[in-house]
Amino acid sequence: MKTDLQIAQENQMVIIDEIVTKAGINPKYVEHYGLTKAKIDLGILDELQSKEDGKLVLVTAINPTKAGEGKSTTTVGLVDGLAKIGKNVMGCLREPSLGPVFGLKGGATGGGYAQVVPMEDINLHFTGDMHAITTANNLVAAILDNSIYQGNELNIDPTKVIWKRCLDMNDRTLRDITIAQGKPTNGVERKDSFCITVATEVMAILCLSKDLKDFEERINRCVVAYTYDNEPVTIKDLKVAGALSVIMKDAIKPNLVQTLEKTPVLIHGGPFANIAHGCNSVIATKMALKLSDYVITEAGFGADLGAEKFLDIKCRLANLKPSAVVIVATIRALKMHGGVDSENLANENVEALLKGVENLEKHIESVKQFGVPMIVAVNKFAKDTDAEVNALIKWCEEKNVSVSLSDAWAKGGEGTVDLAEKVVELCSKESDFSPIYDVNDSIENKVKIITQKIYGGNDVVFSDEAKTQIELMKKYGWDKLPICMAKTPLSLTDDPKIQGRPYDFDIHVTELKVSAGAGFIVVYTGNIMTMPGLPKVPAALGMGIDDQGESYGIF
Repeated sequence: MKTDLQIAQENQMVIIDEIVTKAGINPKYVEHYGLTKAKIDLGILDELQSKEDGKLVLVTAINPTKAGEGKSTTTVGLVDGLAKIGKNVMGCLREPSLGPVFGLKGGATGGGYAQVVPMEDINLHFTGDMHAITTANNLVAAILDNSIYQGNELNIDPTKVIWKRCLDMNDRTLRDITIAQGKPTNGVERKDSFCITVATEVMAILCLSKDLKDFEERINRCVVAYTYDNEPVTIKDLKVAGALSVIMKDAIKPNLVQTLEKTPVLIHGGPFANIAHGCNSVIATKMALKLSDYVITEAGFGADLGAEKFLDIKCRLANLKPSAVVIVATIRALKMHGGVDSENLANENVEALLKGVENLEKHIESVKQFGVPMIVAVNKFAKDTDAEVNALIKWCEEKNVSVSLSDAWAKGGEGTVDLAEKVVELCSKESDFSPIYDVNDSIENKVKIITQKIYGGNDVVFSDEAKTQIELMKKYGWDKLPICMAKTPLSLTDDPKIQGRPYDFDIHVTELKVSAGAGFIVVYTGNIMTMPGLPKVPAALGMGIDDQGESYGIF
């Protein structure tokens, strides 16, 4: 069986100019990055302003397991499936982080015969956006510490610096460090920590900005520290926003690539959904909506994280109205939610499947609360038995839930024709979309609504530190911002070990941080970390380049 990388390497890409033509993009807005990648200048949005928007479709999933759900594969397959039935369609995806690529999770370009290419480039350095974000973030940190060292005119309390340095890599050793040790000329010694690039506020701001001017206005509002008098210090106080805009002037532009079947895809931005808001950029999404009749996008992890944030944060802040939601599930993952361990997934087990389907049922209930038409896509694996597939489809039909069997991994667009046709039908219906909470409600109530409506929990337990931080949020008017929950993706609870659909549980909030530039409050639950670690055997150990110059081991 060929690997995803082998399939991608054997594919004959067309030059990006052909994709530009297919997408209806005026060539004057195209900036080439080699023969198969390009950035699209934001000036095209002015030219397309009067054009009617297409239909926006979100692809989400059940809570992820080691068995795999194939959300990106289904997303790319659906893009090609819609093209296969003659629809004018574009995909909108996030940029992969190097941390998971070299760690455990892998890339984010789909799989099998439903991939975006050039797969290696996209999963590695691509067009340099991640490096720009990392540099911009770390320039703020350097300017901030230099301000403290050079007389501390802003009266910053070194123990109250909240802006973290970042690295686009999984490195647990950087979670807690001490900087400026040794000579006094090294700076003011203090405790510090790193986060992964995709968890930074710079990444969130990139993905929620309208243009470079909006990016600069948002970045100015970022809180980086507090003074000895407990007053917030912002990037505007550091006077570095102009330099950050210079760094980001190219990264603000979406990247155009193609699927294996030559369908246009915009890839731009990539915040994690367990820490940040988990959606690609507003700029790319709005650009695609002007260029095509159907836009297929995805949000990270399961519907309890990515979809909730897409619908409550991104759509609210960008005034977007989704037309349909696709929830991806696999027989294998549902059996794991039903109690089957990974070693026995190949064995037929309808009973475990129907127990695990409760996890899917909760996500269906959650999505329905937003008023958007939805469908379940059953992502097919070769070892799924007819009895298992039929049992899941029958369950959906009995629940009056639209369902489609997707075979994107093996057949590409041909394997998602039924799903594509059903998505078109869903998009013809009226979407009654609305967020699930009033942004002007209290922080406590907003978190409780998410806990009860999306996770199915009872209540929220706030730590003493979190209660103190809530009062600080109220003092500065930040309490009226949307909520971005930082929670494990592996469970509906804040305990990653609890699978399926748990009942009678509380969510434990440990701390809160304001992302004033992005425009939301990050609420940390359980033991969530902003710097992942590597597994015992990182994926990087199996990678290399052969004698023909071809990469191997990248999935």
